Amino acid sequence: MEDYTTSYHALPILLTLLFLSNFHTSLASTSSTTTEKYKTYIKTACNSTTYPKECNNALLPFASKIKANPQKLCNTGLSISIKAAKNCSSTISKLSKNKGLTHSEVAIIKDCIENIKDSVDELKQSLNEMGYLGRSNVKAQIYDIKTWVSAALTDENTCTDGFDGMSVRKTVKNTIRKSILSVATPTSNALSLINSLYPY
Repeated sequence: MEDYTTSYHALPILLTLLFLSNFHTSLASTSSTTTEKYKTYIKTACNSTTYPKECNNALLPFASKIKANPQKLCNTGLSISIKAAKNCSSTISKLSKNKGLTHSEVAIIKDCIENIKDSVDELKQSLNEMGYLGRSNVKAQIYDIKTWVSAALTDENTCTDGFDGMSVRKTVKNTIRKSILSVATPTSNALSLINSLYPY
């Protein structure tokens, strides 16, 4: 009789534990499905970019933050571009401190630092305006954002244009080109995303 009573009282506890276990499993399954949905959204958007693989690698880690929100997707893309531009600026600034640089190399590096600085400013303007999207004329806002990001991309590419007709060593060229590619790629992708998601 005592064993029966113990089992009787234990039954509700077992049922509760079973319910909680199933509930948590259901939640985990729903969460997983939602995350995959967000990742699919990003992958589809990245297909419209110049560098889809790099786009996916950069944005997929932020899937739970971006969800399926075009504004958040563009904001994240611009933020990644700004970070890349700052890293590029740091790398080229360090290069300027190398000993034995020729006059041509010093001039090119100096111009490049200025161009990247301008690029950072333009990307920041774009990100700031994207944060206020919808508070005024959206079409005009998107036009301004696209103009700034396009200008930023032009400034970045201008760095390597300076090599034409100039005597620059291969090591210096390679360092600058690698740095520029690391920022021009996300910037180009950010512009592609904005053009695709806001085709005004």
